[in-house]
Amino acid sequence: MPQSSPVLIEKEKDRAVVILNRPDVLNALNEELLKRLLEALGELKEDKSIRVILITGAGDKAFSAGADIEFLHKATPFQIRELSRLTLAVTSRIENMGKIVIAAINGYALGGGLELAEACMLRVASTKAKLGHPEVRIGAISGWGGMARLPRLIGKGRAAELLLTGRMISAEEALEIGLVNRVAAPEAVMQVAEELAEEILENAPLSVWMTWEAMHRGLNMSLEEATQLGTDYFGLIATTEDFREGTKAFLQRRTPQFKGQ
Repeated sequence: MPQSSPVLIEKEKDRAVVILNRPDVLNALNEELLKRLLEALGELKEDKSIRVILITGAGDKAFSAGADIEFLHKATPFQIRELSRLTLAVTSRIENMGKIVIAAINGYALGGGLELAEACMLRVASTKAKLGHPEVRIGAISGWGGMARLPRLIGKGRAAELLLTGRMISAEEALEIGLVNRVAAPEAVMQVAEELAEEILENAPLSVWMTWEAMHRGLNMSLEEATQLGTDYFGLIATTEDFREGTKAFLQRRTPQFKGQ
């Protein structure tokens, strides 16, 4: 893939690194980048050899500083709505990949850039990262999913503070409030993200995915509905070979050999 592409993909064994590649504008999100990102995620979803996807930004300054403000200033309301719909297609695909998706936040993650990270399963941030939703400071709102996902990640009160003040926070504060899962030195962000993925990969693949799906879907249900979904998924996972292998290995006091079946 040409280095001039707005999205780069690097593959190694069962891993893929997706790089937002507009470093000259802090990896700001425009239509071209989002369309290519949607295509790239679709390709990786179909690639059976890929089990882990790490999303990061090119350069050492930003994951993504958010929407391209120059475009927003000039765009019509219709164009902004269409760009928003494209972004929602991207975040929906991230959440429904059927694979482990981790955001490696190597710098600024603001506005729409943070919304991309919020759609990922997990987030690892550099100690130099700054995260926030500054949309209200330019007369906009967090219209790419942040108003829905952020409260689910950190609670209504903390989300309201960040969304209404537009304040940027450090990686350490993001860790404290549950917005990111781990914090690492700038040079170790990708390594820590991979280590986190390794911890997950030790477990049964279908169990990992069904746990994510039940949790993700359950957040939009009542407590009674969500717990019922969990029992249904438990029954479903019991039909898999990995369930029989895992329980048998436990009884035999050995390490299970999962096949994702």
